[in-house]
Amino acid sequence: MSHRRAIYPGSFDPVTNGHLDLITRSLGLFDEVIVGVADNEAKSPLFTTAERVALIRESVGDQPGLTVEPLNRLLVDFCRRRKAFVVVRGLRAVSDFEFEFQMALTNRRLEPKIETIFLTPREDCIFLSSRIVKEVARLGGDVTPFVSSSVLTALNGKFPKTGDLP
Repeated sequence: MSHRRAIYPGSFDPVTNGHLDLITRSLGLFDEVIVGVADNEAKSPLFTTAERVALIRESVGDQPGLTVEPLNRLLVDFCRRRKAFVVVRGLRAVSDFEFEFQMALTNRRLEPKIETIFLTPREDCIFLSSRIVKEVARLGGDVTPFVSSSVLTALNGKFPKTGDLP
């Protein structure tokens, strides 16, 4: 049997419990999972790429077969360089499908070896997105159920506490 390696790309700004669920479940399906943290300045990230890589590493701990690294090139080139031709993507709702489907087809057109598999997060994480987590944190809400303790600490460093809001 050959070595099964997959890439789970994303911006992870910040990594949520939904992302962590998909990372853990991907490790159960593949011998190696590379989390590629996209360096996309067009999204105006809250955290730098290096901070996001560190937050994922702190959140997952030392997991055999897991690598976390910046992804600052075209995904298909990243896949070729890492000799990984399975891309893992998460689908929370039907609204995610159209964009993810287009990306999967584009990636396959650019590199015919690439296959994309879609995983759904646990039911208690299905509504989570980094955007929602950042908005709740920005407004002083409690994001403890949605992120790891490392991410919670990092978010608290970026946003004032509820009592500090006008």
